[in-house]
Amino acid sequence: MKIAVAGGTGVVGRHTVDAVREAGHEPVVLSRSQGVDLVSGKGLDAALEGVDAVIDVASIETLKAAAAIEFFTAATGNLLSAAADAGVSHVVLLSIVGIDRIPYDYYAGKVAQEKVVEASRVPWSIQRATQFHEFAAQMFERAKLGPLHVAPNARTQPVAAREVGERLVALALGRPQGRVRDFAGPREERLADMIRAFARHEGYRGWIPALNVPGPQMRGMRAGDALPGADADLGRQTFAEWLAAR
Repeated sequence: MKIAVAGGTGVVGRHTVDAVREAGHEPVVLSRSQGVDLVSGKGLDAALEGVDAVIDVASIETLKAAAAIEFFTAATGNLLSAAADAGVSHVVLLSIVGIDRIPYDYYAGKVAQEKVVEASRVPWSIQRATQFHEFAAQMFERAKLGPLHVAPNARTQPVAAREVGERLVALALGRPQGRVRDFAGPREERLADMIRAFARHEGYRGWIPALNVPGPQMRGMRAGDALPGADADLGRQTFAEWLAAR
């Protein structure tokens, strides 16, 4: 089976491509480095020739709703149109738990993206997942007051990016299911504790105060709006295990 992975060079995309190979199938990486531009559609038709299923994990770094909505609707819209023309039988989208509960600009793009998939001519599955373990590293680098690193207070249930990739491939190999159960890590964590543990593991010994950082994303996460429901499927690797394996 030939499975295309949009965003196959990213954090979860790399694991998804590996999972396709480990399952005995042929991955096709859809990325600019491979001559494919999702936003313009350049290279998509040729890349999808003979492809059976598509997994969309493409992303963009932006904090503006308009930019997120424009990217996700254009990129996924082009991908779905080309997939339909190529006779692809299944598209799997990776989304995020809580995007319809937290009024965060980036999440507005993901909500719009889900709607594009739901209107697709290609049969589809949507998998929402919680933040990856790598979220702690991202927040350590981004959450600063001048030179001071801070640790936002938030509730999260982080999941291994590798396990997400494996789950997406398992979905792609099966029948389209629409919106499936959320996927999360094995237990809830305090984001501030995760950031501090990551910093210590990397050799940083400075003071990292825990703060209630303003903004809709962190406010929603403090309220538990990014946590999975009781019916979610849970992964295996804890944050501590992921950190120890680095």
